[in-house]
Formats: sequence, structure tokens, C-alpha cells
Amino acid sequence: MSGFKEINVIDLILRKRNKGVLSRDEIASFIQGYTLGQIPDYQVSAWLMASFLNGMSEDEMVALTDSMMNSGQVLDLSDIPGRKVDKHSTGGVGDKTSIILAPLVASCGVLVPMISGRGLGHTGGTLDKLESIPGFSTQMSIQDYRSQLKDIGVVMIGQTDEIAPADKKLYALRDVTGTVEFIPFIAASILSKKLAEGINALVLDVKFGSGAFMSDEQDARKLAETLTNLGERFGTDTVALLTDMDQPLGFGVGNWPEIAESIACLQGNGPEDVMEITFALASEMLMAGGVAQSFDEGLFLAEQAIETGRAWEKFEQLVVRQGGTLESIRNPQERDKDRKEAFILAPADGMVTRIGAKIVGRAAVGLGAGRMKKEDTVDPLAGITLFVSAGDTVSKGDPLARIQASNKDRLEATRALVLPAFEFGEECEIPFSRIKDRYSDGSWLNP
Repeated sequence: MSGFKEINVIDLILRKRNKGVLSRDEIASFIQGYTLGQIPDYQVSAWLMASFLNGMSEDEMVALTDSMMNSGQVLDLSDIPGRKVDKHSTGGVGDKTSIILAPLVASCGVLVPMISGRGLGHTGGTLDKLESIPGFSTQMSIQDYRSQLKDIGVVMIGQTDEIAPADKKLYALRDVTGTVEFIPFIAASILSKKLAEGINALVLDVKFGSGAFMSDEQDARKLAETLTNLGERFGTDTVALLTDMDQPLGFGVGNWPEIAESIACLQGNGPEDVMEITFALASEMLMAGGVAQSFDEGLFLAEQAIETGRAWEKFEQLVVRQGGTLESIRNPQERDKDRKEAFILAPADGMVTRIGAKIVGRAAVGLGAGRMKKEDTVDPLAGITLFVSAGDTVSKGDPLARIQASNKDRLEATRALVLPAFEFGEECEIPFSRIKDRYSDGSWLNP
């Protein structure tokens, strides 16, 4: 990064407050100044909120993405043979697909360099989940990143001082300033680090519903279009799936609960809704990586990777290479003895018609699975495990869910927060599929 060009930060804040437009150079200098520590959090927070309320032009969004991407190293992995493909989800309650996908796709011969984030709002972060594996490190040097990708075909790390450091700082600040759900910020955050990691193609999982950042389907469609078109504008093959996150994905919500469920998925025992999305995304990645020529072929290869155990073997390689203990993932039930737990019981006989994902996600954050402030530490054992799905019939007193944490004091307070997530009635319409649409080359499959 070149030297910081002095700018009048207050003028930039006022201009965005007054619905003005910033130039490419102004945005570059602003991002550069913040990355270097020359502009304090409180001024950036004001700019974030002004932009959130008044919007950004397409040129501003491109400039923001480019500035964040170039705030650190932009990797060139062309000396490592093979197509490099990554996946990114916009986040949802119980969404653990990245943890399953990365080793699965790598086991099929596509290189997966994955740079992920931490939890935002009521949804969890891949890094927090991975770090609940004892010893697992999501931080490494660029040299080690390259070496691991070359050796085992997959690497999962977080933003570093070398790769998109501006995004690393802004990501945490957005989480605590109420500026998460803004398409230009989301797009710039995702693509700045994805474009900087040296990939050839990107597959996106854009979610909508109460458990996602974008609760409205049309907003999610706009985000998918923005991300895909922006990725293509930077020369990266990009495709997006639109998926339903109105209810939690799978049964585990939290850090270790989602790792435990990911282990079950990799061993062929995963919930149907998790595996549906996982296999669809895997097929897209395998096509983008040149291993599969059609969606059906990609689906077959992905299913075979699970059935033969290749995906699980690759996950073990990943965990060992990044410092995690094999014992913890081979016997995940052993960690149960370290947690405190309480149960949510059905208040009456009836059918579960819906489980509110946002309520569950917020309750998990309250347990310690996420952050209320950016300085907060995360409890690796905190989370919620559901025992029922929409459409299940229960009797009074049946367990609906287990809440768990390292600190028992949080359990009772959370119990009352979780129960309203369960809605009861006489009929339940269960969606045929979580996958609603696909966007690529400027058009939707099912507009």
C-alpha cells in the first residue's frame, strides 16, 4: 500500500450525509487512511451510517471493492496448477456448509482457497466455528497458505494483515454499528477478500428469510445480482444460488454444535436440508473448476466423495494441517462433558409449523456463540441443538431443543428467549426445496 494521501474526512462524512457522491480517489484515500490507523473508528462509523442511509452509486461500490481488495496483497496463484474456486454464503442461522464444502470439493480435485469471516449479527461465522475445534488455527502466513493449498488442495483462513486488511477492520465495525444489511458493504466485503485470494471462480449462496441478513427475497435477488455482476466485472467467473433461510439450516446452531453436525454430514449422516444445499453448491464449484461438465455430473461426484469417505479424509487432513486435534473430530461427543445444558420443552401437544431462525440465532448469540460488541470473546461450546423440524408432531413435555454453554448462568435467561421461536398449529406447508433460484450471465433460471 502506498503512502496515505491526506483528505478531509469530515467533508466526506458530510457529503455522504447530504446524499453526495465520493470520487474513486476519495474512497481509496479514505479506506487507505482507515487501514493505516490514520482515521479513527468513530469517524468511519459515521461514514458507514451515512452511506447506509443514503446509498452508494455503482461507481462508488466498485471503488470501495477495489480499494479494500488492494489494501493488502492481491495473490497470484497461477504457479499452482489447477482452477481455484471458492464459495461464499451471505450467512444464515445454522449455515455450516462451508465447513463441509471445502474438503468435499477439494477431495474431487478442485483447489479451494477459502478466506472466511466471523459472525455478524444473529448469524454465525465460519472462523468462529472452525476455532471451536481444539487447536485449529485460522491464521497463517501467505507462504503457508500457498504451501497448504499446493499440498492438500484446501485451506481455510481468516482475513489477515496481508489479505484485504481493510475488510478485516470494517467487518468488525459494521457488526456493532447497525450497518450490516447494506448491499454495497456486503458486496465489497465479500468480493474484496475473495478477489484478493487468487481465485478463478466464485460460487455464491445468497440467502433470504428471517435467518438471513436479507429477510426479503427481492432484496436477496438484488444482492445476488450485484455480487455476480461485480465479480464478473473484476474478471472472475461468478454464479449465485438463492436459498431459503426462514428457518434454521439443519439442527445445530452455534460453534461446536455446527462442527458436530458438519462431521455428521461429512460422514454421510447429515440432515437433508443441509446436504441439499451442500451438494448443489459443490456441483457448481466442480463445474467452475472444470472437473464436472454438467450439474448432474457434479452432483454425482459430490455424493460419491461423501459415500466413499474421501471428503472425510480430506477434512481430517485440513484439521491436522491447521493444528486441530484428530481426537476432537473423531469423537465429538467427548466435548459434551465440558458443557452446561438446559432443555426447551413443548408447552402442549401439537404440530410444529415453523421455527423462527432469527429468534434462534439471537438466542445463540446471547449464549455466547456470537458477539454483542466487537471486543467480545466467543464461547466455543455455546449454541442450540434442535430436536424437531417444521412438520413434526410433539406431545407436551417433549424436548424441542437443547441450549448449551460453558457458563451455566446464561442458560436460564436464554430458555425463555428460545421458546417463542417454535410455532404450533394444525397444518404446515413444508417447502419442496431450500434452493429457490440460480443467477448467472445476467439472468435468473426461474425469474
